Amino acid sequence: MFASLRVRNYRLFFSGQVISNIGTWMQRIAQDWLVFELSGNNPIALGIAVALQFTPTVLLSLWAGVLADRVDKRKLCIAIQSGIGAQALVLGLLNVSGVVALWQVYVLCFVLGIFSALDVPARQSFVAEMVGRKQIPNAVALNSSVFNMARIVGPAIAGFAITWVGTGWMFLANAVSTLAVIIGLALMDPDKLFRGPAVVRKKGQLREGLVYVRGRADLVTVMVLVFFVSTFGITFFTSLAIVAGNVFGTQADGYGLLSTLLAVGTFTGSLMAARRMTKGGPRVRLLLMAGFGLGAMEFVAAFMPTYLAFGIALIPLGFATITFLNTANSLVQTAVSPEMRGRVMGIYVLVLIGGNPIGGPMVGWMADTFGGRSPFYIGGVISAVAALACAVLLARRGGVAKGYRLAGLRVLSRDRDSKLAA
Repeated sequence: MFASLRVRNYRLFFSGQVISNIGTWMQRIAQDWLVFELSGNNPIALGIAVALQFTPTVLLSLWAGVLADRVDKRKLCIAIQSGIGAQALVLGLLNVSGVVALWQVYVLCFVLGIFSALDVPARQSFVAEMVGRKQIPNAVALNSSVFNMARIVGPAIAGFAITWVGTGWMFLANAVSTLAVIIGLALMDPDKLFRGPAVVRKKGQLREGLVYVRGRADLVTVMVLVFFVSTFGITFFTSLAIVAGNVFGTQADGYGLLSTLLAVGTFTGSLMAARRMTKGGPRVRLLLMAGFGLGAMEFVAAFMPTYLAFGIALIPLGFATITFLNTANSLVQTAVSPEMRGRVMGIYVLVLIGGNPIGGPMVGWMADTFGGRSPFYIGGVISAVAALACAVLLARRGGVAKGYRLAGLRVLSRDRDSKLAA
């Protein structure tokens, strides 16, 4: 389960992520609650904040993937983490000083979105450089376990701490936590990284990445499914705050507890994924099943009558969610050549997060128009239907002469040399 931790460079990265991700989740809870307070519990305002934070992904993630292929990923990650820490520091100081306004939060959400758009392709493609190709699925799963362990600890701390000291100190704590990642990256041995051939800067590299993905029907299918599920199904960052405040009438601690219960499922799922990935590569069949399960569980959770029943339903929902995301990430990373990994991950991040500028305001509008539960049952239906549609599409391509098997399903590809671990 912990095979990747035998690599010293990855251990340093992993240790920093443990601390930093807790701070990140404390900030996310505090940011949502701060927007809710400043706007008078307006779900549309919360949707706007989400849209501003994720809009830069649409604008920058493709270019960020090109940048990750061109430059030293370790140094790039250090620079990005420094920017993320500075953003948290500014927001925290504005908040604790009592001068924070909603427009300032909006501006800083957009700034954070810029750094996040640069961070994800660089950080995720850097995982392969730390551990080597064979350990990618295990390292991806361990990264998710850290992320989701933080989702248990961070919201639990933030939910209660906000009621004691306010939201501002959560942002300051996150600013300090970024130092753990920066120090870990600085202590790495660059000579022991599994670096691919250097990609020389030239015109058309972004288009080259798009053409590469377009010629791979396996990658296209995964990314189409990820787009629909992430945009319409995985809207918990916005919808949980709305359900906690407007449906069940709880305060910040109630919102934090719901986030923690969701994280119990995702943490369990990520640990199981780490164990599963040591025994075999990621499988498309598992991706489809997880996507359908996510949609089904989200639909069921929407109709839970009590706060406790809703919270319990979030545990299997979290399990299905992280299984879906881990499998998709591993499929993409193991399917591409090293010199294309940054650009492909940039495209993957675009479809994973790029729909949030649509999904954020959409969730706020649905909750305002149809009630706080509506983002769950509508998103669940869309996710389940998307998974079924992709499964039917793959099955219909089963007779294509140039296809190859992916977990029992044949998929058309124009790239004869590409192989997807399955």
